[in-house]
Amino acid sequence: MTTAAIVALVVRYGLVLLFLPFSALDKIFSFDHAVGQAQQIFQRRALAVTVILIGIAIEIFCTLGVVAGVADRASALVIAGYCIITAVLFKQFWAQGDFWSDPNGKGRTLLWDFLKNLSLGAGFLLIIVNTDGSGLKPFLDAPLASSHPYRSIP
Repeated sequence: MTTAAIVALVVRYGLVLLFLPFSALDKIFSFDHAVGQAQQIFQRRALAVTVILIGIAIEIFCTLGVVAGVADRASALVIAGYCIITAVLFKQFWAQGDFWSDPNGKGRTLLWDFLKNLSLGAGFLLIIVNTDGSGLKPFLDAPLASSHPYRSIP
């Protein structure tokens, strides 16, 4: 494996590290707590359980796809969407009522979490489009294909 491939592997793993192992394991080991959090948005327990199970699947399988380079662009798109959706559903800084009045309030804290989720999602989109946009056409032509992140680069 070349130095460039090793760097690509380390960077990709750094990008997914939040999800696998940490967030996925947290949801698994604290499943009832995760379901309780989801029930703040999805009141029906069965729906909340389904949402958490889908989240766990995304956090495991899509992150493995990104790291392994298997359908990595499609996996990155799913994770980017997941980051954006979780930001909008669970990081509602605007709904706290204290954003402008309390610099130490929950709204301010949620703003940073919201922006972190959006930024992380944008980072995953870079796997699809590359930093120069050259990856967009190959992704649109073959969305489930690998970007071959570890091939030898001269």
